[in-house]
Amino acid sequence: MTTAVTDARRCARALLASLDERQRGLVRGDLADPGLRRWTYLPGDRPGLPMEHLTNAQHTLAVELLRSAHSPEGGDLAVGALEVERIRRELATGSPPAGDRYWLRVLGDPDGEQPWGWRINGHHLAVHVVVGPAGATLTPHFIGSEPATVPSGRRILGAEEELARRLAAGFAPEQRALGISSAVAPGDILTRADSVADPAVLPTGIGWGQLHPEQQGILGQLVRRYLGRAPAQYARACWRDAEAAGLERIRFAWAGPTTPGEGHYYCVRAPEFLIEYDNTQDGANHIHSVWRDLANDWGDDTLAAHYRASHPAAR
Repeated sequence: MTTAVTDARRCARALLASLDERQRGLVRGDLADPGLRRWTYLPGDRPGLPMEHLTNAQHTLAVELLRSAHSPEGGDLAVGALEVERIRRELATGSPPAGDRYWLRVLGDPDGEQPWGWRINGHHLAVHVVVGPAGATLTPHFIGSEPATVPSGRRILGAEEELARRLAAGFAPEQRALGISSAVAPGDILTRADSVADPAVLPTGIGWGQLHPEQQGILGQLVRRYLGRAPAQYARACWRDAEAAGLERIRFAWAGPTTPGEGHYYCVRAPEFLIEYDNTQDGANHIHSVWRDLANDWGDDTLAAHYRASHPAAR
């Protein structure tokens, strides 16, 4: 059992033990519920237990559960999304918000032998965790930031922007013809909140093999920046899968100007994953970013492997 699995179980148990009967009724769910694949990163209420009404101690446990699904850096990023959303709400109303408008679900039994999971969803944060004997998955994984740069100057997604811009701005003319898909960026990520991400909707872009070695290094850093939201063992496995499938199959596309402060978009696509980033709204001060695992979103591979092991085919 991996550390991520052990930590997830410990944190989920602690949170559940802290809840009263009404709260447990709101938070509990079934991992097999097809409705769980309906998600959104837009404002609005969600099914589940609202963090807004948790006690301070319960809120701390919820944040510990959120961090348990991530690397230390990924945990800081996810918690940073909560913090930026508080800033957004205070800027809009003039008063600090009373609580965090995010909703939690615990799906299945953390103490049982079957796979289980949990999710957190709200404005600009969506993490979907499935836990099995071999490990945990956390995609679809969405992080947004509005504003992209808060009044203090903090930019929680600054590295994601700067690495991609450095790559696109450095294209030679013949590379620009491939890697810059449009002079105008789309208004949002193209896969939106689809339950199944379709890489066919993304621009084709420029291939890994059409980049110079230094550019390949930048693209590799960018991809690992997203994969590194996950615990190190999981992130390394995802990168090994990309290597096994062939790094030459990774493609990158940018849309919009490469000048800082103007609306821009980029995507990375590979056989195993896709990444999207869009910063066009509110004067290019409003970011949406998503990481999708094309085989294991919603823990599909994890659940299938468990089912095969538990129900071997008849001979």
